[in-house]
Amino acid sequence: MKLIQLVRPIASLIPEVEKPTQRVNFREKILWTACSLLLYMVCSNLPLFGIQMAKTSDPFYLMRVILASNRGTLMELGVSPLVTTGMVLQLLQGSKILEVNLDDREERVLFTAAQKLVGLLVTLVEASAYVMSGMYGDVSAIGTGNAILIVAQLFFAGLMLLMLDELLQKGYGLGSGISLFIASHICETIVWKAFSPTTINSGRGTEFEGAILAFFHLMFVRSNKLQAIREALYRQNLPNLTNLMATCLIFALCIYMQEWRVNLTVKYQKYRGTEGKYPIKLFYTSNMPIILQTAFVSNIYFISQMLYNQSPNSPFFKLFGEWSTTESGPLSHSVPVGGLAYYVSPPVSLLDMFYDPFHAIFYLFFTLTACAIFGRTWTEVSGTSVRDVARQMRERQVVMKGHRDTATAKVLSRYIPIAAALGGICIGLLTVVADYMGAIGSGTGILLCVTIIHDFYEALMKENIPPEMNAKAIRAMAM
Repeated sequence: MKLIQLVRPIASLIPEVEKPTQRVNFREKILWTACSLLLYMVCSNLPLFGIQMAKTSDPFYLMRVILASNRGTLMELGVSPLVTTGMVLQLLQGSKILEVNLDDREERVLFTAAQKLVGLLVTLVEASAYVMSGMYGDVSAIGTGNAILIVAQLFFAGLMLLMLDELLQKGYGLGSGISLFIASHICETIVWKAFSPTTINSGRGTEFEGAILAFFHLMFVRSNKLQAIREALYRQNLPNLTNLMATCLIFALCIYMQEWRVNLTVKYQKYRGTEGKYPIKLFYTSNMPIILQTAFVSNIYFISQMLYNQSPNSPFFKLFGEWSTTESGPLSHSVPVGGLAYYVSPPVSLLDMFYDPFHAIFYLFFTLTACAIFGRTWTEVSGTSVRDVARQMRERQVVMKGHRDTATAKVLSRYIPIAAALGGICIGLLTVVADYMGAIGSGTGILLCVTIIHDFYEALMKENIPPEMNAKAIRAMAM
């Protein structure tokens, strides 16, 4: 008996969104997508009931932007449990530890149910760990009843995210819910860091948190205008114009590299030999390598902080990470200062790179290697490998121009593995460069945002093509 069959007895108890019985029109998809996003944003600003966290630092500050998480709200966990679950199950499937035939409808349904079940279990475990670690106050202080209530709130918020993601992926909306929430959170962070009206006294007088507002404010109140410009460009511990310009530069570079591709000429036998183009992008696996790398690092942070908080003086636990509280604007945050968690996190500034070059080199090597490995692995487990693409083209009666039907896999093998690995490396390199330049939202966040927005743009363009135009669209590919 296959391991996946163990889910069968409880599969019917797991909540599910039914597929639409008829085609959902474009306007309805936009409406469902907008409503899902609105619900997420409301929950990300709705505080948890029963918590005490006024004087505690934020231990997951570095990962919140990327995981669509907001501290002290219903979206405390963000998409972390869902991304972690997807990563683990896909890797188990790809390594054949969990054998699933996705061509079989029954096993595909069981695998989907298993993903939901594991996702809910991970949500419950993470919520319990957050409460037990004292993140919302000591359990004895907040009371057992409040502790259970906090766990319940986080669990049902995770269930809601799971349902919203499935709602969009089943065809009611556009794209993936996880991607939508991540992109919106990153965009919100960048806009806030640029235009935040919050005032802070950092020892240089009252300043605005937002980089652009701070620039105009400094130009108005400082008598030395050159000093004001210098301060607006390079001020420390708060967003500055250099960070904002680096963010715009990385955005433009990512958008430009999105269009790098190799177009293979194919023939559609079903349409009497009509020729077209089959594009293989440099970012063949889209943003999955950096999402998986982010989920991996976030779990390292989570485990290392739990161990360090339990026993700060243990030499063994320090190998996983040492943590310290630092001030960043009006709030305090926990940052890694040693151990594995420190070396897999980006350097804070260029000065830190020169002060600890081994950290910068290790972070570069780790990010590039992880993205390359995750990129290659993802093609094998997501149905986009050479074997899977060749089978899909054969089923659709598409062949490579100038080659026999049996040579399709051989031609694809010259491009897909290289695009998966090299694309992962390029994604990792862009991430590292953005982190080194101090881009707002982190390099990982910017890259995720650009790739997600680009995918949504392509989905929008595809939805705007009426069904009767599909045959014409295929012929237009040859132009």
